[in-house]
Amino acid sequence: METKQVIIIGSGPAGYTAALYTSRAGLNPIIIEGHEPGGQLTTTTDVENFPGFPEGVMGPDLMTNMRNQVKRFGTEFLSTKVASVDLAKRPFHVICENGQEFLAETLIISTGASAKYLGLPNEMQLIGKGVSACATCDGFFYRNKIVHVVGGGDTALEEANFLTRFAEKVFLVHRKDSFRASKPMQERTFNNPKIEVVWNTEVKEILFDDSGVHGLKVFNNKTQVTTDRKTDGFFLGIGHEPNTKFLKGQLALDDHGYITTVGKHPDTSVAGVFACGDVQDPYYRQAISAAGSGCQAAIRAERFLEAEHDKKNTK
Repeated sequence: METKQVIIIGSGPAGYTAALYTSRAGLNPIIIEGHEPGGQLTTTTDVENFPGFPEGVMGPDLMTNMRNQVKRFGTEFLSTKVASVDLAKRPFHVICENGQEFLAETLIISTGASAKYLGLPNEMQLIGKGVSACATCDGFFYRNKIVHVVGGGDTALEEANFLTRFAEKVFLVHRKDSFRASKPMQERTFNNPKIEVVWNTEVKEILFDDSGVHGLKVFNNKTQVTTDRKTDGFFLGIGHEPNTKFLKGQLALDDHGYITTVGKHPDTSVAGVFACGDVQDPYYRQAISAAGSGCQAAIRAERFLEAEHDKKNTK
């Protein structure tokens, strides 16, 4: 079984940046990219908040550029998903869905967090065409427009309030008659004149044409009436799910399943395992912050290997 100095599980800005630094350091990393190489940005159209692109860049193009840059320095790519890992001892044992197995002196986990969707027809196909799960990423494109946000927790209310910086009107759709969000967030929402709450209502269908989303079909569970609502954008505010199931409790996770890191470092509860990107960041969830944490994880992995090498030489 082949032993690698660094195995990076997951791609996206965090994984590709970690690969860039470790490959340039001569550590010959392998990236196990998963079934969606490049992560969530491959489903994003215009990215205007990543430094270095004054005219913006398409999400898939940004990820392709990152991947090609990493490939230039010799990173090996594996287009499969990790089925399980054994972190009980080093080198760590990594088993892939395609049957390949590896041993790793260090692991960098950058599997991200997946936005939760409602499962509506055409929902996924309309991402970037009026459907979004990230107000911070896409809010700018809805200046002076009408948008709807679905959800009743802190995420939805935060998204709605952020969108009022751009949108003419924000409708907050919730299937119940009260929010589960924190009291301060509720007060902020109720005091925002641009937000109108649509209570006891569920979105049943997204209405669209060749130009994208133009409305929603909603059902009021009190009046039992179905109506159409005009909208320019539909934002999902029902949270994210970190992609950590394959770890099976071998690392310390928080109550929501995100990997817990130590202090200001990407170190996890297991020495030699590092986490970066959205899989350990429920707060920022931005491409640039993910890339930065990928750099940190790579440097920590490099220094960890150097320290282990020094230990062996002093024995």
